Amino acid sequence: MIGRRPYAAFGNSTGDRQMLEYTKAGAGERLAMLVLHDDAQREYAYGPALGLPATRVGTFSQALYDQAKREGWVVISMKSDWKRIFTFEP
Repeated sequence: MIGRRPYAAFGNSTGDRQMLEYTKAGAGERLAMLVLHDDAQREYAYGPALGLPATRVGTFSQALYDQAKREGWVVISMKSDWKRIFTFEP
């Protein structure tokens, strides 16, 4: 829409795959990041990647996870990488 390829893209589901592919296809340094919702205790977990529950609310397929790892996209685990998810948490 803006006529230029972005340098960074962030997503959290299979629906974001094309945006990440488009961003990473550009010349030079590019950043593609995916948030893996894998913390059912503090937020909401969905997959089915890594054996997480498959839901209709969001989809993070194993194929997307595998592509992210293969192509060097950063996958951020809510469970492992975030100390806090919400500002009201201690």
